[in-house]
Amino acid sequence: MKKTVVIIGGGFAGINLTLSLAKKEGFHVILVDRNNYNFFPPLLYQVATGFLEVSNISYPYRKLLRYKNVNFIMGELLKIVPEANKVVLDTGEVSYDHLVIATGTESNYFGIENIKKYSIPMKTVNDATNMRNYLLLKMEEATREKDEAEKKKLTTIVIAGGGPSGVEIAGMLAELRKNVFKKDYPELANHKGAIHLVDGGPKVLAPMSAKSQTYTYDTLIQMGIDVKLNKQVKDYVNDTVIFADGETIQTKILIWAAGVTATVFEGLPATTYGRGKRLLVDEFNKVTGTQNIYAIGDTCFQTTDKNFPNGHPQLAQVAIQQGKNLANNFLRAAKNESSVPFVYNDKGSMAIIGTTKAVADIPKPTLHFNGFVAWFIWVFIHLASLINYRNKLRTLYNWGAAFITRDQSLRMIVRPASKKADDTVPETELVPNTK
Repeated sequence: MKKTVVIIGGGFAGINLTLSLAKKEGFHVILVDRNNYNFFPPLLYQVATGFLEVSNISYPYRKLLRYKNVNFIMGELLKIVPEANKVVLDTGEVSYDHLVIATGTESNYFGIENIKKYSIPMKTVNDATNMRNYLLLKMEEATREKDEAEKKKLTTIVIAGGGPSGVEIAGMLAELRKNVFKKDYPELANHKGAIHLVDGGPKVLAPMSAKSQTYTYDTLIQMGIDVKLNKQVKDYVNDTVIFADGETIQTKILIWAAGVTATVFEGLPATTYGRGKRLLVDEFNKVTGTQNIYAIGDTCFQTTDKNFPNGHPQLAQVAIQQGKNLANNFLRAAKNESSVPFVYNDKGSMAIIGTTKAVADIPKPTLHFNGFVAWFIWVFIHLASLINYRNKLRTLYNWGAAFITRDQSLRMIVRPASKKADDTVPETELVPNTK
């Protein structure tokens, strides 16, 4: 009889597991996701800044998964019932032989309610479109504002988080300010607008090499970005970012890229969770204390890999490789063969700062690239990683046009209808958060 594999989450981990089991005899795969589309998180910031369309980085599951042994269910996981081998979704119940949790992460606000309520996150397509709308709305508002202090708030941007997401957003906004905003908003010619990138640690791009950190810091400064390190955000009150050391910055735009956390699910005991609410798994990605429940990608915490005794980094490559390894183990189990422990093949890390400005660290052999070479590697890798040729070609076209013209024509404020007419609050307040 076919084994039913239910996969919760269609990100890098879930979609690679699904595609690896597609067309395989003996398996019925059910992919569950709150959205009806897969999207490419590393390029969300380009949607948020108007350089890519949503359709460039997303693709509908039902078109992608046209296989006889694969089904898709749109829904959100509410509860796991291990003793009955079923999950409860907001759209119904589903039974399984094997359950795989691949739900990724969500923004971590560290318990600061004002930041959760008023800052702009960057984890989903909704977040990215909300950010684009909000940024453009604030610019339009600034062109009408007569009070100089208020105008300064509207043109000042604070980005919390000096990791890849924060660096990439800061770099893109700096290029928009230099090449685009001065043309789009001539009314603001005398209001350049400050961009502050802040981080609680001593370095930007903390997981990367010292060479990458130094190059990135120097490049950000050259681009006119104010980089504040060892600065922990304590609160955000009355358009004021408050730091732990007492310093403040007045702004109406706080972009939150300072951390992520996994999700706790009803039905699994507290003992199955580790640091950052990540599910504790063994070398085969089986959740501790369970028989047929697995976790892969950012939502799991695995310490059995000798090269990563403190857990794997929450990167796309880890998720992709875990999804493929778990699929291989399911296939091996069907043949009564022993499972293969997961060992991460570190292919390196990279981050883009701006046009022709990027950093890349390759571990085997140990190599570091920056500038144009790293930028070209970044472009090639990200194009190759998009899920189909349609998205690859559209993204390549948009990037080519932006590279030649240093501009793009995707800066439209498109919002769903809302009873809330007040556009002075973040768009995240206008579009319900479905996390």
